[in-house]
Amino acid sequence: MTDHDQMAAVARAAVLAGGAELRDRYRDGDTEAEYGAHDVKAAADVAAESRMLPVVREAFPDHAVFAEEAGEFAGDEPYRWIIDPLDGTNDFAAGLPTFASSVAVLRDGTPLVTAVHQPATDETYVARAGEGVRYDGDRVDAADARGTGGEAAGDLSGATVAVIVGRDVPRDPALAAEADALRAALGGRVKRVVDSWAPTVHSGLFARGRLQGLVQFHPDEEERAVTELLAAEAGAAVRREGDLYVAATDETTLGELWSALDGADR
Repeated sequence: MTDHDQMAAVARAAVLAGGAELRDRYRDGDTEAEYGAHDVKAAADVAAESRMLPVVREAFPDHAVFAEEAGEFAGDEPYRWIIDPLDGTNDFAAGLPTFASSVAVLRDGTPLVTAVHQPATDETYVARAGEGVRYDGDRVDAADARGTGGEAAGDLSGATVAVIVGRDVPRDPALAAEADALRAALGGRVKRVVDSWAPTVHSGLFARGRLQGLVQFHPDEEERAVTELLAAEAGAAVRREGDLYVAATDETTLGELWSALDGADR
């Protein structure tokens, strides 16, 4: 087993451990949390992370780690792990099944490995740089997009696009207005715009061809590496301009999405 094989195995083990904690709490109706205007901090975040962090630290004690609840752990290696114990806390607290545990591994800042587990539906994604995305063990591809009614590439009339914004966007009136303009521009061109409260869940759906596009605007670090590695390894067409990132099933669709967003009143 190579180091990268081991990292992928440990990342998968970590998200399964965190997911098991979340699944039990979700089924028990655990809604203990601090509710704010723009975010929720659930007790489940801390509990899931306490299951995930030891898995990573015991396997790779010399690697740097950022855990959403516990913070930074220094390391001597070029590798950095990012642990997000509960992506989709608002959904979890509301009783919606769209939430996940995720882990990303970066080498010198570049995403190398990611794993995502959705405990409510028992679905798992693992992606490795240069080796594609596996969904419950099977290779998947963004080009397998379904739900467009058979339209040609670039025809957005049947497309579903997820919009991901970072936690700081709603707190900043200027950024919030830009995000609203992006959503409005897409809404005039596509069948459906999904405002994602669980970016890793929607990134997985995109990677296996259930969505036709993803738009990230000022994304949070915890989800950005996961989203971008899943998109790249699923063969998506991608484009970035500053803090705006767009992924689509093919280059033609990407061009149409980017054209729609260029028309936004930003």
